[in-house]
Amino acid sequence: MPSISLYLHCHQPQRMKQYSVFDIGSHNPYFDEAMNGAILERITQKSYLPTNKMLLGLIKNSQGRFKVSMSITGVLLEQLEKRFPAVLKSFQDLVETGCCELVCETYYHSLAALYSKDEFVSQVGLQKKKFQQLFGFTPAVFRNTELMYTNSVAKTVEEMGFTGILAEGWEKVLGWRSPNFVYRAKDTNLALLMRNYRLSDDIAFRFSNRGWKEWPLTSEKYADWVNQTNIGDAAQTINLFMDYETFGEHQWEETGIFNFFEAFVWRALDHPQNSFKTLSELIQLYEPVDYVDVPHALSWADTERDLSAWLGNTMQQSALERIYALEKQVKGSGDETILDDWRKLQTSDHFYYMCTKWFSDGDVHKYFNPYESPYESYIAFMNIIGDLEMRIENGLRGKDQALQDEKLVREPVKRQSPKTILEQKGRKVYNKRKARETIVKSALKKKNGKKIDHAEKNIIRSERGKEVLA
Repeated sequence: MPSISLYLHCHQPQRMKQYSVFDIGSHNPYFDEAMNGAILERITQKSYLPTNKMLLGLIKNSQGRFKVSMSITGVLLEQLEKRFPAVLKSFQDLVETGCCELVCETYYHSLAALYSKDEFVSQVGLQKKKFQQLFGFTPAVFRNTELMYTNSVAKTVEEMGFTGILAEGWEKVLGWRSPNFVYRAKDTNLALLMRNYRLSDDIAFRFSNRGWKEWPLTSEKYADWVNQTNIGDAAQTINLFMDYETFGEHQWEETGIFNFFEAFVWRALDHPQNSFKTLSELIQLYEPVDYVDVPHALSWADTERDLSAWLGNTMQQSALERIYALEKQVKGSGDETILDDWRKLQTSDHFYYMCTKWFSDGDVHKYFNPYESPYESYIAFMNIIGDLEMRIENGLRGKDQALQDEKLVREPVKRQSPKTILEQKGRKVYNKRKARETIVKSALKKKNGKKIDHAEKNIIRSERGKEVLA
């Protein structure tokens, strides 16, 4: 029986302040708490809370026939813990139903997989730990930041113990094949689940586009498309992967997005061939039909489906090289605050804001972008890096001084024997006497060549000798 798998990705970054060159050395906070709080409050009210309410209702009212998978970055979970615990609770309620699977990714939504395998593995470990802490859940499926995928990433993910990974179902890698099947990552036993980008983007991007030839998109029309796909290629699964913010933020409530999706779910469940499955259930249910070779980086971003949204210009490349070049120094500093700041600066959004592609993807790159231009974003980032480097240097210098002080404190005092002390004192007295005699003899010789009587010798010895012995 063909399946429908809905996966939603949930993330909001810690956006940086407008850090100027005059802030370098001040060690002022790098992230704009007020702005981040205001943006997140808007998104929680417009998207997260109503979406979670809708999903929970669908799960309960369908007696568990509706299921969903989702990822929530550690950066976002931290903010929800601090500012919006009720929103975090709504996510926990979904997971507790048993019909919501959590998908792992990098804690800081970073590009670490491209620059540092050690850091990549560390951030994945932090994300797994966070899921255990907040949800009591151990993830089995992985998605890399922005669905960035290569053969080498898949191998590393398999080494970390995951059973499946997500990727974009792009024709350039699939060729004639359909994304509606379970595949295998090349040279691994890792299940590869490919996004049906056409059906996903019909909701995520085109739903409210009045210029789209299929507008308005109704639940009847969309359910028919799904059913036709099932019949057309005898699909195993239709993978609908999209941002969480699709519901209520990218597509406002006024567009009818919530009513549309609820109606679609019920229409899909009415069809005898359809069922909703979590990602892990797909992996358990279907055998891979083939392997997919992805030697070059693939993502779900923009029309090119490559890395140009983050690495397309020299500013982005320079910023990324600079931040990852600090890894050894940051980790060697032993300062947890510096480490956390360094990792938050790895968040991919910072480099996305530096993108200069202002064509078909322009509106996407402007979304929640706090900068008026990519250049402002780059300048602020590099100023922060300058300040971070100073903090690292000061910290290492202080660490070295502390080690030296500790060495002095711990170094044992060398005690001398009484015999040695007496010998040293005697040597000192002897040296002073020899010096006095030398001075007196010199004075006697220089007494204008005159003969010096015994009394004068005693006076000279007394006066010069006192000076020497003083």
